[in-house]
Amino acid sequence: MDSDADSDMRTNPFLAASDLPYQLPPFASIRESDYGPAIEQGMAAQLAEIAALTGALEEPSYDNTVLALERSGQVLRRVLRVFYNQAAADTTPGVQALQAEFGPRLAAHEDAIHLDAALFARVRAVYEGLRESGAGRGDELGGNEGSEAGRGGDAVAGARLVERYYTDFVRAGALLDAAAKDRLRELNGELARLATEFERNLFEDTRARAVILESAADLEGLSDDAVSAAASNAAAHGLAGKYLLSLQLPSNQQLLASLARRSVRQRLYDASVGRGSVLNRTLVVQIARLRAERAALLGYPSHAAYVVAEQTAGAVSAVESLLRQLVEPTVANARREAEALRAAFAADGFAAEEFAPWDWQFYAEKVRKAEFDVDASDLRPYFELERVLRDGVFFAAQRIYGLRFEERTDLVAYHSDARVFEVFEEDGTPLGLFVGDFYARASKRGGAWMNELVPRSGLFGAKAVVVNNLNLAKPAEGEPTLLTFDEVRTLFHEFGHALHGLFTDVYAPRLADVPTDFVEYPSQVNEMWMIWPEGLGNYAKHYRTGESLPAEVVSRMEAAARFGQGFKTVEYLGAALLDWAWHTIPVGADPGDALEFEARALADAGIAFPEIPPRYRSTYFAHAFQFGYAAGYYSYIWSEVLDAETVDWFKENGGMLRENGERFRRVLLSRGSSVDPMQAFRELRGCEPRIDGLVRRRGLGG
Repeated sequence: MDSDADSDMRTNPFLAASDLPYQLPPFASIRESDYGPAIEQGMAAQLAEIAALTGALEEPSYDNTVLALERSGQVLRRVLRVFYNQAAADTTPGVQALQAEFGPRLAAHEDAIHLDAALFARVRAVYEGLRESGAGRGDELGGNEGSEAGRGGDAVAGARLVERYYTDFVRAGALLDAAAKDRLRELNGELARLATEFERNLFEDTRARAVILESAADLEGLSDDAVSAAASNAAAHGLAGKYLLSLQLPSNQQLLASLARRSVRQRLYDASVGRGSVLNRTLVVQIARLRAERAALLGYPSHAAYVVAEQTAGAVSAVESLLRQLVEPTVANARREAEALRAAFAADGFAAEEFAPWDWQFYAEKVRKAEFDVDASDLRPYFELERVLRDGVFFAAQRIYGLRFEERTDLVAYHSDARVFEVFEEDGTPLGLFVGDFYARASKRGGAWMNELVPRSGLFGAKAVVVNNLNLAKPAEGEPTLLTFDEVRTLFHEFGHALHGLFTDVYAPRLADVPTDFVEYPSQVNEMWMIWPEGLGNYAKHYRTGESLPAEVVSRMEAAARFGQGFKTVEYLGAALLDWAWHTIPVGADPGDALEFEARALADAGIAFPEIPPRYRSTYFAHAFQFGYAAGYYSYIWSEVLDAETVDWFKENGGMLRENGERFRRVLLSRGSSVDPMQAFRELRGCEPRIDGLVRRRGLGG
């Protein structure tokens, strides 16, 4: 390395923990050029740490092997958390190039660790010693005051950490022979490359297909602030004087509910469902086939079987049983809704048989307004972002968990739209940082999500720094940000993820992770507070007059929401069953053309509904082909069973009370996977999960 490079590495902000409050990354001094060298250095440093670990003369122990693994790779983890956050929230061509370069290399780096025979031998020795001496005892983990296990506390959690590491290595191929390991490395590298290509294609196509309109008349039906936001969006993209409708991630765009011109609705719908249909059409087939081959190599009949083995569902049959029993009542519910919508469509002078997918949401709003006297556009002035955030989301967290939030304008985030809040416990103890990044922009991918910039950990003495990303349309300067009812729900949902990250209180970072089909559960529970009377009454106020949303409107809103459950459940189940179909193909099977496979899969599952596309179609199904939800999209409805039970528990115990929040936090939110997550649920609820609450909520009882 030359002297300039040496100097750059000495000043690289990722090589040491940040000295900012809560180790917030020093975004003001991070340059794009810092990422590559820091990733290189991070990989090299971790491999050196692993080499020192495997070269140790001492017998393998919890401290010198398992906790040593936990400590390794801090530079790499530090840079990747920031890098992946930027790649999702504020990408650039340079960041995309780095993703393409390092995706396969990072996969190879993981393989270099998990397929290291000497390292696995040490992990296996600790694991087998634990099993022989009896899991859960403290002595075999070095559980005395002088050891890391003793300082870390719970020996049962220590035993789970050992088991987790052993399982991680086995599932990563540690027991394979040399030839199989070589093939596994090839598969992992190729899958990493294809996932990055899928992401890049989707990102570019989503922006290319944004709908450009020449006249405000084309936006008939939208509120004034929504029209203004479309004009501002166009101006930001160099299209001053025009109107730009950017695409959100799901198939059904929210604006379809308001756009009065049928031809504009069709343009927006066609743009949405056509994403990725050229470049990603072959990629999804390649990814699915390679995942099936990898699963077979690891001893599983399908990728779905590989994934679900480590989820709370436990078995393919359990997932399929839940999804199948929901299909028939869901489709029947949607058909009843469709009859009402076609009647309204015909009343406007159209032939009922011409009713199309781009008409569904528009006529659903008409029927909802006629039957329930609720107009979604009339509600938006009651849901102004700042008031919803402070007097709704933060208010609920204060009442239930005793939290206090203070905006830190002195702390710089990664984008000017992202705001930093310090979070305090009821007694004033600092808890962590919450970063809210709420607006859509050309450099941000679609959807809504939570990231961790710094995970909470006893081992490293770190408090959490968590990020919520949404994709709200940014209004013109000086105009309010008014939310739809669904956007309010998303704000509460994502903050549930943020709370989970802030509250997780484990010694070893690996035990902060919970199964994918459990991770959505706490966030779905947090949605209940958006309509809890005490919370709703505090934030749902007209942004101009301060008038509260009338109580009778709230009742009508809830009834109207039940009317739309047929649509929502069909589009969700369509996506879940499509994800499942892609990931239950056996090794060697050829799915054929992606869109033809999709049509067959939906028809075979009994969920094909011409007017309701899956929430995500294959070519833009980022959860399945880019994020970590491959064969895991069922998780949302699986988690909703637990969520519905927990909402009932809160209601039975008085609702928005501190003692309820304290118990939910202590028994479930704080524990990660230091205990079996389902054990934590049973401890909270006092029973096994039942489907009844989900059936009632989604109107599937007939």
